[in-house]
Amino acid sequence: MVTIAAAILTGYLLGSIPTGVWLGKLFKGIDIRQHGSGSIGATNVSRVLGAKLAVIVLVIDVAKGFLACYLASRVNFGDILLSGGQLSILGGLAAVIGHLFPVFAGFRGGKGIATGAGIVLYISPLEVGFTVVVFISIAYLTRFVSLASITAAIFYCLAILVEKYYMGYPVDDEVAGLAILLVIIVLCTHRSNIRRLMAGTENRFGAKK
Repeated sequence: MVTIAAAILTGYLLGSIPTGVWLGKLFKGIDIRQHGSGSIGATNVSRVLGAKLAVIVLVIDVAKGFLACYLASRVNFGDILLSGGQLSILGGLAAVIGHLFPVFAGFRGGKGIATGAGIVLYISPLEVGFTVVVFISIAYLTRFVSLASITAAIFYCLAILVEKYYMGYPVDDEVAGLAILLVIIVLCTHRSNIRRLMAGTENRFGAKK
């Protein structure tokens, strides 16, 4: 149990690094959560702080999910009850929770897209390549990052489920469960975006306010 707790704690603390918040305070002296959409993710950082800082936020947030999986899979206190793959998924999910509710930023975080991308990049890199193509295509055609994020998450989940149940690929049950859970998290964190998309009031990326 100590190993499992350590994997979860490691992932949560990594996920809790509020990159957007810290960079906003460091370079602009502002709390990014009080500007734009209020999110600490790369999209809002791009709108408020500029593209260069947004790229830094994106890379670090993806790295949080990836490193959480990597480190969790290697935790070993001699009481291992789960496989390395299972521990990596636990650590990765803990990182997403940390990003959503960061202990270092008053438990007010982002929407978990980039950190979730880091998890699936570690777990299933091949599928992530196709998912990125879907994300970029939707974002380019519509300029709705929220719609691209939701579509990409659903695509990844469907790809995993099709591989497992229709193509007979050796996809672990835990990976299929992770894909479904990530879609649920994305839909929950994008509730307001979905409402704006349906009402036709969602902000387009790059549009002047």
